[in-house]
Amino acid sequence: MIVYVDVIWLLNVCFDALLLWLAALMLKRPVIWWRLLTGALIGSLLVVLLFTPFSAIAQHPLVKVAVSILIVLAAFGFKRPRYMIENMLAFYFATFAVGGGMLAVHYLFASQLSIQQGLLMMPPGAGDPVSWLFVVAGFPVLWLFSRHRVENIREKKLRFEHIIDVVVVWDGRPLALRGLIDSGNQLFDPVTKTPVMVVDREKAKEVLPEELMMYMAAMTFDDPPEQWAHRLRLIPYRAVGSGPQMMTAVKPDRIMLLYENEWLEVKQGLVALSADPLSADGEYNCIVHPKMVQAGRKLTAS
Repeated sequence: MIVYVDVIWLLNVCFDALLLWLAALMLKRPVIWWRLLTGALIGSLLVVLLFTPFSAIAQHPLVKVAVSILIVLAAFGFKRPRYMIENMLAFYFATFAVGGGMLAVHYLFASQLSIQQGLLMMPPGAGDPVSWLFVVAGFPVLWLFSRHRVENIREKKLRFEHIIDVVVVWDGRPLALRGLIDSGNQLFDPVTKTPVMVVDREKAKEVLPEELMMYMAAMTFDDPPEQWAHRLRLIPYRAVGSGPQMMTAVKPDRIMLLYENEWLEVKQGLVALSADPLSADGEYNCIVHPKMVQAGRKLTAS
């Protein structure tokens, strides 16, 4: 049987990098690609050792744990013990979720199983091209499935009806807001799927020019202000008791959210204006799309 070590090594590097990426997404860690690839290369050393006289050492559980620690350190660095433990657990969870899913699917469709002396037996299939094709095709699918499930769980665990501090910046002018995270806000740009935040119009007057405010209030959608035309988007929505309607949203320079004592930056977000006060008692003046909290990246001190 021919074993292509270089192919196995390359697949291992790719898979380790994807698992580290999934762990970073789970913990909302910044993704630094050169660090992830360094961690993946360290993990691939075990594969190389399996084809040397040191294969027995490479398969020892303590060696595997030690290598996984090096992988996580290379990918995420070390800040404090808790940070390290969180990274380790996330990496193991991603590995077990994707790897366990592949084993489950493989056993589900396996047909060459037999029972010998009470033991379930199956052919090793290490060099079977069908097995490798299953790995190459199945790994990305299960990775995407795991990522989607993690995002869904995270979104459901967000404390909806939670009020947070929000800062929106246009042309270098920051607007400080109090935002309500509302699961009922499902406004998206239909083309780019960018989430939309709704801001009290009276509050937005503090930073937005009057020309733009008048255009967004008129709802004519014709002849937008030239300076702002490239930032404007039409957002469809449906109000209670009425048919489909359209509103204008504007793209800010930055959106920052203070959630659970950490500042998050929203890379993709739009802002629409509400003519009516959003809160009767003035407790908040914007409604934050839950996807913005979910997709926000932690700001790091520079």
